[in-house]
Amino acid sequence: MNSIRIARSALRVRSAAIKAPVSRRGYADVVSDKIKLSLVLPHRAIYKSTDVVQVNIPAESGDMGILANHVPSIEQLRPGLVEIIEEAGGSKQFFLSGGFATVQPNSELSINAVEGYALEDFSIEAIRSQLSEAQKIAGGSGSEQDIAEAKIEIEVLESLQAALK
Repeated sequence: MNSIRIARSALRVRSAAIKAPVSRRGYADVVSDKIKLSLVLPHRAIYKSTDVVQVNIPAESGDMGILANHVPSIEQLRPGLVEIIEEAGGSKQFFLSGGFATVQPNSELSINAVEGYALEDFSIEAIRSQLSEAQKIAGGSGSEQDIAEAKIEIEVLESLQAALK
């Protein structure tokens, strides 16, 4: 037998051996209407709360709103704005460079990003200046690497500029 066939047969045996009864939620079950959110960067957590009502994320597949008891999933994030709507009615906004959002059972949401900043930390004038500079490089006759980096910078800066409007 080749190694693929062995792995497949082991997989079928394993999955048949560990079948557990599926638990279903009924109408009488009490469920929380809050999300347990953690928004983390490699070097620190920038937001943690158990009193979040909704989180809006910039997923690669399209913008999404996540509520309590959302279907478990993993979403890749594009550069954009994450909006956190808190139970008290306030909201917080963070701009992320990209990353992943993982929705787990029991209304747990983990957002992991390389870079992220509170939206109020940005200056629209600085963004416009950097954007025009990146557009010059992308339209110029620089190296392929410089042009590619400028195009990435343009994508991020345009998303940030749209979020600040």
